Amino acid sequence: MTNLSRTKQELFEENAFLQQSIQSLEISQAQYRLAEEALRESYVARYSLTGIMLFASDAMYYVTGYKPEEIIGTSGFDRVHPDDRFQVQSALTETIEKGVSNKAEYRAVCKDGGYKWVEILAKVVHNDQTGQDEVIAVVSNITDRKRTEEELRERDIKFMKLSAWVPGMIYQFTRRADGTYCVPFATEAIKDIFGCSPQDVREDFSPIARVILPEDLDKVVVAIENSAKDLTIWTCEYRVQIPGKSIRWISGISTPEKSADGSITWHGFNTDITERKQVEKKLRDTLDSLRKSFSATVQVLVSAVEIRDPYTSGHQVRSADLARAIATEMGFSQERIDGIRMAGAIHDIGKMSVPAELLSKPTKLSELEFSLIKEHANKGFEMLKDVESPWPLAEIVYQHHERMDGSGYPRHLKGEEIIMEARILAVADVVEAMASHRPYRPAIGLNAALAEIENHKGTLYDSDAVDACLRLFREKGFQLERA
Repeated sequence: MTNLSRTKQELFEENAFLQQSIQSLEISQAQYRLAEEALRESYVARYSLTGIMLFASDAMYYVTGYKPEEIIGTSGFDRVHPDDRFQVQSALTETIEKGVSNKAEYRAVCKDGGYKWVEILAKVVHNDQTGQDEVIAVVSNITDRKRTEEELRERDIKFMKLSAWVPGMIYQFTRRADGTYCVPFATEAIKDIFGCSPQDVREDFSPIARVILPEDLDKVVVAIENSAKDLTIWTCEYRVQIPGKSIRWISGISTPEKSADGSITWHGFNTDITERKQVEKKLRDTLDSLRKSFSATVQVLVSAVEIRDPYTSGHQVRSADLARAIATEMGFSQERIDGIRMAGAIHDIGKMSVPAELLSKPTKLSELEFSLIKEHANKGFEMLKDVESPWPLAEIVYQHHERMDGSGYPRHLKGEEIIMEARILAVADVVEAMASHRPYRPAIGLNAALAEIENHKGTLYDSDAVDACLRLFREKGFQLERA
């Protein structure tokens, strides 16, 4: 049993050794084939100082198609493309005169009449056997390399032609591992944007940094460093001023890529957005002017309402002020806050169609009289529905008496059917009305008003709006201003 086990073990070891030997042989054969192919791409030759070939290795056949014995004793210049001969002769002359190694690239004439690009590395040596100086050279086939270089040149030419029509500057921007900046590549448009050439910034970013406005340079650098930290897209708008020219706005965007050496390179483009910025400024100025005109018009309407109803003087303004504060507390955008304030200032504009004697009646209104008062929401909507405005003023005015459970008027909307601006205004309107004096009753008081909205939170009034209103009064000291 022991002898049988030993035999199996020996067979296993012999098999493993055989497999390892086969693998080693395959590797050796592959290395030999690679070496043989490499040797076929280069050959060694000797020339006289006048260019007569004295010797060539057999590998010359694989490069040019000539066997050495076919051309030994002939001039090596005969197998150089006519357009390249002067260059090769000059390189040989320099090698002979200065006694230094020299390199040249040229097209070699092959036996089939075609050409191959070769690189020759030559040096003058003394032949002790003949007592003569000779040129010994290594000639390598570089046709594939030259073809690749030519394809790259053609690609670059096409890219430059295409980029010339791109409205801006295409670039590569690099943050080196040591934290310094440079621009390895930029299209010619850099001259128009930053007033420097692509060569000026290949190693140094300072020509660009000098024309960025000082107050914007920190913003640009911070954006670069943030993009480098998280490898996020870099975007920035900043101003530049080339000496002797006006200030211009530039917009940049690029995508980062980290290298193994720790550097980061962005690929992107810069665009001159000066005209866009100018248009945006004109638009803002126009909108500001329109807002002022609209506000003036609204104030006229407010005054007209309050002249007809002196007892509610200031109600709309105070309601608008509270509604704006609630919207701010709820985190609304400034645009929506402005719309709520504007709607609040004219939410009772429909009362201009209500008889003045009803508005100032000192006794309780009859059911018919109250129904006429309630029409002010409809009338207000009719007056505002065709007014051009960036806010839904007509709908806010239309809905400010609606309630969350559908018990409000005039359309008995409920829940999400009521826009949030109207829900906020409803809370502000109730609080201000209950806290203020009316012709038919004295002021009920702020505490009672806050209790009203708190007790009916979620049923009559929006919960978020109520919570924000309560925080304003109970925690932040908000007060209703008196006329």
